[in-house]
Amino acid sequence: MAARPRIKDVAEYAGVSPKTVSNVINDFEHVSAHTRAAVQEAIRVLGYRVNLAGRRLRQGRTGMITLAVPELDVAYFAELAKHVMAEAERRGRTVLLHQTGGVRERELAALHGFDAQFSDGVILSPLSLLPRDLATRDPRLPVVLLGERSAEGGADHVGIDNVRAAREAAAHLLARGRRRIAVVGGTVRGPQGTGRLRTDGYRQALRAAGVRFDADLVVPVDAFLWQDGARAAAALMDRDPRPDALLCLNDHLALGALRALHERGRSVPDEVDVVGFDDIEASRFSVPSLTTVAPDKQGIARAAVSLLVGRIDAPDTVAVRDEVVEHRLIVRESTGGRDTSDATFTGA
Repeated sequence: MAARPRIKDVAEYAGVSPKTVSNVINDFEHVSAHTRAAVQEAIRVLGYRVNLAGRRLRQGRTGMITLAVPELDVAYFAELAKHVMAEAERRGRTVLLHQTGGVRERELAALHGFDAQFSDGVILSPLSLLPRDLATRDPRLPVVLLGERSAEGGADHVGIDNVRAAREAAAHLLARGRRRIAVVGGTVRGPQGTGRLRTDGYRQALRAAGVRFDADLVVPVDAFLWQDGARAAAALMDRDPRPDALLCLNDHLALGALRALHERGRSVPDEVDVVGFDDIEASRFSVPSLTTVAPDKQGIARAAVSLLVGRIDAPDTVAVRDEVVEHRLIVRESTGGRDTSDATFTGA
């Protein structure tokens, strides 16, 4: 027998044909329980391992998928990547990680399969792609989009309901009596990206509460990083009148804002409430701990990998799918709460 057992060695040991061994390996239904048990025992005794590389090459597949995100040093994307890799491994896939920097040219390269010779499909979190870009992609390359791009251009999509999430966060601040709520990272114009959708949700909450919208309280930022949140919060505290709450559109902005407020002697939450988005691990350990909108990152990863593998295994599937994953608002010390626990979800 060869050093590495082959199907024919398993068949000989079990007293069946190689075709029967193949049927057991592929979990075909029409194999008797007795025969299946004999083949499985032969596989165990001989230490047979399926040659996935050879099988996938024969099928024109590599067993690898690409995850393309803007920045891996942004905690949300690092945590999401961890979940995607775990889910892909569970399904027998390997993940190639690519950092796009949010640059349109690199996002286009991912969309058109810069690793097509290595990768069976792409999970892409875009920041700069234009709607027309999606229509130009190679339809033979399965693509799942994350974030705020709805299912357009023939690509499946996974995300949370950003409008509803921001509305809930703003409603929480309004319920605490806050009326001058600034949106750090927001925008009232432009494409339907993160900033615009979450600002829309904030405006809906104001309208429902009968509070006048003030465009001057919507503060765009250059990037969604710690220093951008600190700069925005410092500038807002120089205004007269000052905001009494900051709705920051990710946790990096919110944590930077907390630092700037501390340096200016502003008490959180006594004078100013602060809310973030994403529920990164650091949000539980800041002082005060950060109230935040927690997307189900594990649910996002599970849905994205499932949709992509489905496209890979059934490339002729026509219907484009748009999956909305759960989120929840975790009320911690930065808005008067005490919850410092992990986010938990009842479904995905």
